[in-house]
Amino acid sequence: MQKANRNNRLPPVGSVGPIGRLIPHSSGLRLTPMRFRSLLALVLAFCLTFATAPNSAFAAGERNARFNEIVNTGKANDCPTIADGTNGSISLSNGDTLNDICMHPTEVLVKVEGSRRQKAAFVPSKVISPRNNTTVEQVFGDISGGGTFTEKGGIDFQLITVLTPGGEEVPFVFSAKDMVVDTKDSSISVGTEFSGQTRTPSYRTSAFLDPKSRALTTGVDYAQGLVALGGDDDELQAENVKRYIDGQGKITLSVDSVDSETDEFTGTFVAFQPSDTDMGGKQSKDLQIKGVLYGRKG
Repeated sequence: MQKANRNNRLPPVGSVGPIGRLIPHSSGLRLTPMRFRSLLALVLAFCLTFATAPNSAFAAGERNARFNEIVNTGKANDCPTIADGTNGSISLSNGDTLNDICMHPTEVLVKVEGSRRQKAAFVPSKVISPRNNTTVEQVFGDISGGGTFTEKGGIDFQLITVLTPGGEEVPFVFSAKDMVVDTKDSSISVGTEFSGQTRTPSYRTSAFLDPKSRALTTGVDYAQGLVALGGDDDELQAENVKRYIDGQGKITLSVDSVDSETDEFTGTFVAFQPSDTDMGGKQSKDLQIKGVLYGRKG
């Protein structure tokens, strides 16, 4: 019986079987304690990763929810506000700073030429570009002389195009650049007014090419079809010879509410400035811009 058992026993693992196949080692299928610990650690790490995932997803979802409340609504174009009718006073002295000044245009009027029966007057126009990015904000500067504010930087200009009732498109640069405004008061309170000037830069830069490839520093100096004129025509000469022209504006800031605890103030502004001249090729138009104001001290 023992001899029969020896003849009938299975061939050793790893040897060649009766039909020429290699019998695999059973040790490759056996899970040792060391490998079991590694597998268990991997499973625990995987579970912990998914256990913390809901918190991260919730935070991201909350952030996206706040973003979705503002995107494409125009709210990001609004200035901060404080409670209406808030009374208080903010002292001003040399060395103080005003920060986060925001001016949001709510109305743009263009002065159109009159006729025999009607004088030239400012008429309301419609902002057509950009619709939700017209605000000058984060403007800051210093106080000197007791009540003179001098602008030092910030997002201090915006390129805007409006459409007049007559169908004319008028581009301009709404600007708070180099703004210097004075007040007679030694503090900011309800009724305080700042009045002064601003600089309006050119709508086009020196490298901009017009439809006939003319520019200030690049392109051609004149349209090829106008060579024979020799620049004798003043209107065509102005179109051919580009110039960088700055404009001057006047602005008045009026304070309506003041929060003395946070040193914030809000109000309105009225600005008068010229429109773009297409680098000297067109006559500028007079603009009147009205809107809301926000700022804070410190």
